[in-house]
Amino acid sequence: MTTVPDAGGNRVELLIGGMTCASCAARIEKKLNRLDGVTATVNYATEKAQVSYADGVTTDDLVATVEKTGYSATLPAPERRRPEARPEPVEGEEHGIQGLRTRLLVSTVLTVPVVALAMVPALQFTYWQWLSLTLAAPVVVWGGWPFHRAAWANLRHGAATMDTLVSLGTGAAFLWSLYALFLGTAGVPGMVHPFELTIERSDGSANIYLEAAAGVTTFLLAGRFFEARSKRRAGAALRALLELGAKEVSVLRGGAEVRVPVGELAAGESFVVRPGEKFAADGEVTEGASAVDASMLTGESVPVEVGPGDAVTGGTVNAGGRLVVRATRVGAETQLAQMARLVEEAQNGKAEVQRLADRVSGVFVPVVLALAVATLGFWVGTGAGASAAFTAAVAVLIIACPCALGLATPTALMVGTGRGAQLGILIRGPEVLESTRRVDTVVLDKTGTVTTGEMTLLDVLPADGEDAAEVLRLAGALEAASEHPIARAVAAAAGDAPAPVDAFANVEGLGVQGVVDGRSVVVGRPRLLADWAVHLPPALESARADAEARGGTVVAVAWDGAARGLLVVADAVKPTSAEAVAQLRALGLRPVLLTGDNATVARAVAGEVGIAPDAVVAEVLPADKAAVVRRLQAEGRVVAMVGDGVNDAAALAQADLGLAMGTGTDVAIEASDLTLVRGDLRAAADAIRLARRTLTVIRGNLFWAFAYNVAAIPLAMAGLLNPMIAGAAMASSSVFVVTNSLRLRGFAPLPGNQAAALPAPSGRPASAAQRGA
Repeated sequence: MTTVPDAGGNRVELLIGGMTCASCAARIEKKLNRLDGVTATVNYATEKAQVSYADGVTTDDLVATVEKTGYSATLPAPERRRPEARPEPVEGEEHGIQGLRTRLLVSTVLTVPVVALAMVPALQFTYWQWLSLTLAAPVVVWGGWPFHRAAWANLRHGAATMDTLVSLGTGAAFLWSLYALFLGTAGVPGMVHPFELTIERSDGSANIYLEAAAGVTTFLLAGRFFEARSKRRAGAALRALLELGAKEVSVLRGGAEVRVPVGELAAGESFVVRPGEKFAADGEVTEGASAVDASMLTGESVPVEVGPGDAVTGGTVNAGGRLVVRATRVGAETQLAQMARLVEEAQNGKAEVQRLADRVSGVFVPVVLALAVATLGFWVGTGAGASAAFTAAVAVLIIACPCALGLATPTALMVGTGRGAQLGILIRGPEVLESTRRVDTVVLDKTGTVTTGEMTLLDVLPADGEDAAEVLRLAGALEAASEHPIARAVAAAAGDAPAPVDAFANVEGLGVQGVVDGRSVVVGRPRLLADWAVHLPPALESARADAEARGGTVVAVAWDGAARGLLVVADAVKPTSAEAVAQLRALGLRPVLLTGDNATVARAVAGEVGIAPDAVVAEVLPADKAAVVRRLQAEGRVVAMVGDGVNDAAALAQADLGLAMGTGTDVAIEASDLTLVRGDLRAAADAIRLARRTLTVIRGNLFWAFAYNVAAIPLAMAGLLNPMIAGAAMASSSVFVVTNSLRLRGFAPLPGNQAAALPAPSGRPASAAQRGA
């Protein structure tokens, strides 16, 4: 992870255009950082640059520097006041992906017969070579145009990438084929490529390499298309986050409620929030009392009681009574909008892993060019003639064009992600895999990740002489009439057929009371019982203290003037969480528990699942969660973050590797790198294992994709490159790459994790947007 330190008093975000690979981002970043007083990071995935610059530098200077590097740069449009007005994905982005899809489909249709004609002598009819030229020309020129354009931009700035290698190789193969067809002997009727794997000097003017030029172009177009489609999702987390806000609001104007779009709400106006509705803006309660589910923002599993004078946050949910709120911050100033900016900044700051192919190409391309020039000079110097010299030199360029390289990453990723999907693990793209190898710390969100994320009745503690079932039955009957989340947990535990209740009353912030089966029942905080002159006996008071020390929320039950028992409600730890933490430790990872909940609850949960007390960070807000991840990274740790809620989104984006629980919010999933469909934390260990295994296969594929080139280059330099040898080498390397990738189909989850790998029985559970993180 890289961040942009403040190099001066100014910061700006630039929208960068024209990048084709991670090395492009590195080149722009390098140029910008050469300016005095400028510190910049460039993100290839989001196509944005975060720049901090001193007073002596202007934004025009920054834009000009990027343009001199061969790319475009523009300043973003002024920030809209209302977050709901932010635009959808740029139409040009979608148009670009559609263009790539069209190039890929057309190129595939044209390339298949070209490869078949070249590799199967039985199909080589009298004028087959001219049909191959007709079909291959559009693929190489039009289909490969993105590579040629990028290679030219790289050449103008003295750089070499995968695009350079592809453009050189396919261009050399195509141009030499044109020479052989029109000026050599390859164009004569009846010319064939015999299937002979012999090493002997041949007449270069009789050889054509159209299948190599078309095949490589098509393979790499496929990789470019899937990469572009993945990049387009970069802003989805922000759009999903902003969707969580209320769409309409009931504003008090002229003494009456007026329903208006939330964008028309102004700071200082009062609006009404009914039970179940979201708060349209940050504000202060002026009338009413209620419980507010703020877990989306804070991670606090217990609803927060609010009344006049208390602050509330836009996007959270009113779980109780009717409230009147005076808006204090609206639109882009709300905490929800600030969270969106946190996610975007974290995504922009995420250090992009340089593509392995680009890194190898940066060395491989200059070496190949030097060898081609040396080959040309050697054969001319020995008096072999210009034809033989150019044949050998061009053969070096042709054999260097890596056919298998186009398959190395896509095939491994396709098989790895396919196997992951079967196991309930969704991998975002190849760029996330590099981080999994180096991860040494895993930060676990508590609510909804380690715990269920829902209030659950854990225990019934009856007073001496009382029946626990009767305590739960009477309390459940009364709580069934309440909308409070704790009341719902008690009612659910009591059963589906509660006894009838008379004279029900909800005492805001304290509990409920009513008559059940002729008994006057009170359920709530001990303070509510005290109002009825009912006090807990010493045994129940001690039990209450013990339960609260373990992180539980205690509800007292009384009837007919005496305390009858206690109900312990809490966000229960998932039964598999302790095993999952042990598996993560076995992978060499240090688990850290991170939560917005209070320290007592956090320590209790940590002790239950096997996380050390010194690895617990509690009572943190969303901005602090991302800051904790940054602090760990500043200590030299490579951090994986596992979360499920809106308040985890910025931390998931900030982490080197983000893993979202599939039972969580869309925002968390969009901000993550890996998604665990089932919502079982044990899948996190398997996800990291699978990602590491996939990365190992990709590295092996890349090695062999280049190894065959290296082995065949000496033959090309010696002028012994037979077309069938070139074709066989490409075919064998491609077969090896595919076969190696298919080994990932045998990946198995850890023993005992099969249940975590199965898909959820009824599809994806309901969103936890209001349940929290």
